[in-house]
Parts: sequence; C-alpha cells; structure tokens
Amino acid sequence: MHGRIIFLNGTSSSGKSSIARELLGVLEEQPWFHMPVDAFHRMRTSREVGADRLPDVLHRTWRGYHRAVAGMAAAGNNVVVDHVLSEEWRLADCLELFDPREVVLVGVRCSPEETERRERERGDRPAGLAARQYARVHAHGVYDVECDTTTTSPADCARAIAAFLPHRPSPTAFERLRATAGVSGR
Repeated sequence: MHGRIIFLNGTSSSGKSSIARELLGVLEEQPWFHMPVDAFHRMRTSREVGADRLPDVLHRTWRGYHRAVAGMAAAGNNVVVDHVLSEEWRLADCLELFDPREVVLVGVRCSPEETERRERERGDRPAGLAARQYARVHAHGVYDVECDTTTTSPADCARAIAAFLPHRPSPTAFERLRATAGVSGR
C-alpha cells in the first residue's frame, strides 16, 4: 500500500507549516508524518557554506528531501509536505518521484503584504524572500485544492483540506501536470 502525500506549496511565510501542524490533528486516517523542508535544511552542519558551493549544496538537499518523502510514501506512510516550488526543476523532480494518484497538491496563497509582515515578525527569513518567490511558486497553475491564509486561519485551512480528501478529482493535479510535462515517472 502506497501512502498519500499532501503537498502544500506556497511562498516562504505563507502559512504552510502552520497548516501542516493543524492537519496532523484533523486527519482521520493515521498516522501522518509532517516532513518540512526546513527540517532538512536544519540538519546541515552549522558551518557556513561558501557562496560558490551553496547552490550545489541546496540542490542536493532538495533532491535528497524529495527522495526521503518518496521513500516514506512508498513504504506506506502518509506524509504532509510543505514545499516551495520556486524553481522548475523541483516540480519536475517530484513529478518523476511521487505516485501522482496519491498526491494532493494544495496551493497555499497569502497576500504579499501579509507575507512581508510575517517575515518581519519572524525575523528568521531574509526580507523580501516571499515577494521574490511569489510569481514562480504558483507558475505551474494547477492544484487539487487551494487556500488563502491572508484571512483564513491555519486550522480552517486544514479542515477544508481534510474535507476535500474524500472528493479528490481524477485525474489529480499531479497526474495532469505529469501528462503536460511528458513525465513518465517511476
């Protein structure tokens, strides 16, 4: 049995991690695992990586993260992923690795003004990060379900996603994206 992947995609500070934490409490089928990409970045050594090596290190980190998620799902685990599809290759990699019938692609949107406010409040993100990601993150344009955290709470978004699960479309967003991209997958 293959596990399901709830794939939350949005800019930095859009509320993905908050929704993921809420989902763990409302999803009926158990257990679910929250696998945030930020956790993978925190696993790296704390020593500074040189600017010349950083792009390669980040690329390998994201590729490893995708494979860890795919492995958990292939082993029958249900996974909630919070992701930033700000580079085309990330989506292409996931389309190849994940069973598209088992992925629920969720667009997490938030106004630029609100993400900027959250960045300032958090203080752990570069100023303007979400604004730089905004156009690229949702460029693929296809979702199974969307939510907007500008005015909707993470708990309400989680409940809406959970209520959507029994009514997933066929083909799924991942199946449609894979067909459009001409990806055969595994």
